[in-house]
Amino acid sequence: MKDNRNILLILLILSFLLSILTIFVVAEGGVPTVSARTAAVFEPQTGTFVYEKDSNKRLPMASTTKIMTALLAIELLDLDQSVVIPAEATGIEGSSVYLKAGDEITVRDLVYSVLLQSANDASTALAILISGDVATFASLMNEKARQIGLTDTNYENPHGLDSGEHYTTAHDLALLASVALKNEAFEKITSTYKHTFAISETLRTVVNHNKLLKRYKGCIGVKTGYTDKSGRCLVSAAERDGVQLIAVTMNAPDDWNDHTKMLDYGFSLFEAVPLYTVSECNFSVSVIDGEKERVSASVKKDAELLVHLKSSAPLRATQNIVQSVEAPVSTGDIIGSITVYQGDKAIYTFPITADEDVNKKKKTTNFFDILEELF
Repeated sequence: MKDNRNILLILLILSFLLSILTIFVVAEGGVPTVSARTAAVFEPQTGTFVYEKDSNKRLPMASTTKIMTALLAIELLDLDQSVVIPAEATGIEGSSVYLKAGDEITVRDLVYSVLLQSANDASTALAILISGDVATFASLMNEKARQIGLTDTNYENPHGLDSGEHYTTAHDLALLASVALKNEAFEKITSTYKHTFAISETLRTVVNHNKLLKRYKGCIGVKTGYTDKSGRCLVSAAERDGVQLIAVTMNAPDDWNDHTKMLDYGFSLFEAVPLYTVSECNFSVSVIDGEKERVSASVKKDAELLVHLKSSAPLRATQNIVQSVEAPVSTGDIIGSITVYQGDKAIYTFPITADEDVNKKKKTTNFFDILEELF
């Protein structure tokens, strides 16, 4: 009887420990709980929001504004151009690199100042250089926002200091960051921890405010922000094993920990495989009336990784390609497509394009060649 009681006690203890372990595992690997008023986690290749908390709530955005400011500067100005700082860009309240009227600095170093130091004076200088004044630049920011599909964003200035109708959402910030990170210059600058440069031959050093660059493996940006009205705002991005994730929090007292949990959660859901492991990516197609009998073709994404949600459903691909094409053929001409499925759901379609030019066969004019073709 005593032995049976001991066995029963041991089983009860093991059961209790197992239940505690199960709760721990679910808490560690489940949907994160965050301090932020609003939040989002976005995977840009699939266009998937895997986590959202009131992500369409409009809130003040503080210095995350500068993502748009920097992107427009990179797109519209010569980064290596040396410019002179106008008086209107000096003495702006808040974070600054203490520009003075008449200072000479390159556009590139202004962008570094904006994204690393979060300098309001550098942001204002870029706005004036591009549009002549802050109000006109804000209109340009809003035009760009509409172009890239930001439906709940409105800008009134280039730096993010509190203003009545200056707002965005976690959802829109994630989309904006995904666009900005496609720009190589933007990604290089926002992922830099420290940068030294000259303002009128005086050396300055700016250090990135984003602590995740040092704290989180694979972090590549993007921007911090804070005002009394907005609270702590943060847009982060990280890359691991071919998967890129963007996380956003707005009004988040514990943003560094929020982002660590959110990014960990996102990376637990995605994986990436080379497209060529799922489907053949190189083809040869017959050419009618061409100088060559066949043209080579391929999927241009064959060197990239195919990101998808982890699932028990296997990946498979179907090919739709023409049997022949009529000359002339130009490099880049679409002659088919590959569609990748996860289970029964189509998740990607990639064009198959010609890799070379094939000219139309020249008409034969030589009399003996004509006779040869006839007989």
